[in-house]
This record gives sequence, structure tokens and C-alpha cells, in this order.
Amino acid sequence: MMFPGNEAEQADAGVVAVVKKLRELDPDGSRMAKVFRATFDQLYDGQHTGRYSVDQLFKTEKTHFGTLIEINLQRELKFEDGDVLDFKIAGLEVDCKYSHTGAWMLPVESFEQIVLVTQANDQKSVWSAGVVRVTVENRRTSENRDKKTGLNTHGRSQITWLFKDAPMQPNALLQLPTEVVAEIMSGRSGQARLNELFRRATNRRLSRNIIATVAQQDDYMKRVRDNGGSRGALRPEGYLILGGDYKVQRNLAEALGAAIPEPGELVSIQVVPASPADGVQIGEAFWRLAEEGEAVTVPAPVVPR
Repeated sequence: MMFPGNEAEQADAGVVAVVKKLRELDPDGSRMAKVFRATFDQLYDGQHTGRYSVDQLFKTEKTHFGTLIEINLQRELKFEDGDVLDFKIAGLEVDCKYSHTGAWMLPVESFEQIVLVTQANDQKSVWSAGVVRVTVENRRTSENRDKKTGLNTHGRSQITWLFKDAPMQPNALLQLPTEVVAEIMSGRSGQARLNELFRRATNRRLSRNIIATVAQQDDYMKRVRDNGGSRGALRPEGYLILGGDYKVQRNLAEALGAAIPEPGELVSIQVVPASPADGVQIGEAFWRLAEEGEAVTVPAPVVPR
């Protein structure tokens, strides 16, 4: 969700300039959203570790998240290096701070400076980014032993939010019940785990990183294919695995009323035969989504590309 300027933006010419430049660089927030998703996945390193949650990270890795956000935002948005602070945006020094909770720790060098404050929640698939100047009025008087402090209540109200709780690509493994994820990850092979993922995580957008995390193999996308992969193995059980890289399959997902995969994503659905009145034509027959608990006895059709 994008936010209009507030009183702080009107009162501080530096904040105005930085906010304007950031909105020019990323009008809809899609570039920043990509950075937050990629940074979570970079830290999890699911393909090699099987991890998919912040709770599974070491304390030092959690601390490193802020550094990676700073690096990855600079790479994506091509910020200049700052002379004193992290970046130069619109020719002005800007510090970058990240907090999982929104409790940004501000060092002495950020006092009276402009700060890009960021936050994200992978469980809820949202992220936020805003701009504020760390004035005396905006920061707490108390400090920790490293002389760092935070924004006070007034300071938080002075943040000009570029995006607040904006959506990012979902992490399907965090959206499933923990016991279901445990069952998926207990498979003895990457293929067995992927097959169970497609059975249990139906009608959800599954990113390539989720596929890699579950398979934990270098050739993880091969495990999805028809020939020896999940598509062929699960077709007798009525499952279709639709890919966002194919327009015809995205259109099919929409016509069936299923989650629509974006490029690089997959969506697994279970279908049953239907009449022309209540179904969608695939090949020579008509199909609809299976209802929860419905018996599925007919193999799913082959999906066109």
C-alpha cells in the first residue's frame, strides 16, 4: 500500500527530495518487494539447509539481515555510496536501518540525518519502507551502552511511508500448519518431499525457492516435470501443476478460480470431471476444482503449454 506525503515531508526539504527520488525509482514498490523476498531467501539458503523461517536462523544471521537489505537495495536501485552514511539519494546522505519489529536502533552518526527505515514480516508476506529525519524532537533521550537510541512516539509519527505493509511474494511453507510442513519435509528423497508438497500445499503460489527448499537438490526443477517428476506422478491422483511461465496455464488457473501463479511460480490444484455448464475445457473434456474431501478417481488431464 502506497502512502501520500505527510506533514513531515512538507516541513523537511531533504525528506521531500529523498521521498520523491525513491518514488521515481520504484513507483509501485515492486523492486523493493523483490529485494525483501530475495533477502529472506538468501539468508535461509533453503536449497542447502532446508530452512524457511527467520526462527530457524542463528542470532548472528538475524543481525546480518539489515546489512543484506542495505546491500541488496543499493544494488537494485543503484544508489550512490554515501560519504558518511550508507547511501546518497537525490544527492543527500541517507542511512538505512532495518528491524524485524520496527524498533530501529539509531547510532550517533545518524542524528540529524535522513534515515530510510525498513521492516518486513515473512509470516504475513508484508514489508514497509519510510523516510524520516532523526532530529532531537524525533528521537528518544535514552541510549544503550553503544550510544544508540530509537525514534520516540513523535518521531514514528513523522515517518513518511513510501509503502506500509505492502505485499511481497508469499512463503508457502510459513502459511501451512507446522505439522503439515513437518510431514512434507520428512520425505526420504527430494522427489518424495516435492510430491507431498504438491499434495498438501494446493491452490497456493509456490516459488522456485520453495521448490528448492523442499527438494534440497541441484536439479530441483527437473523434479516437477512430467517425465519422472511430480506432474506425472500426481496426475493419476487428479493433480495439475500449473506454471506461471506459461500464459495458457495462468489463464487456466484464473478460469478454474484457482490461485494464479506469477512467472517463476507453480500452483498445484486437484481437479475432477465436470459438465460444460460448471467446468473449464481442457483438451476434450471439462474440469473443475475438486472440493475438500471429495473423492478423486479420474486422472487429471495433460495441460497445454
